[in-house]
Amino acid sequence: MVKKSDLKKLIIETLDNNKALDIVSIDLKGKSSIADFMIIASGTSSRHIQSLSEQVLVKFKENGLNQCKIEGRHSAEWKLVDGIDIVVHIFNPEKRKFYELEKIWSELIPKERIIV
Repeated sequence: MVKKSDLKKLIIETLDNNKALDIVSIDLKGKSSIADFMIIASGTSSRHIQSLSEQVLVKFKENGLNQCKIEGRHSAEWKLVDGIDIVVHIFNPEKRKFYELEKIWSELIPKERIIV
């Protein structure tokens, strides 16, 4: 299986080659246990968002991640591709601005707030 950093690059290349907009990668190591990386991108239409999510899923599966899945299959505004250690969010621009995931996950979280 390919290394996480190489797979992250492959996913970003796949999104870029298929005309995804505003691709951002966020390192989640030390911030969350849900994944090591989060990739956020925008699509231009519901069909474009669907196509991007399916292409990302194929890349994950081609690289041995067979448990991956797409969340939000019936939504026209967003998709989440769960690549286990790499989570990919694909939004229409309005939804992306509404959720502001880059802002939420890019901020440093003080350790005092993490400890329960």
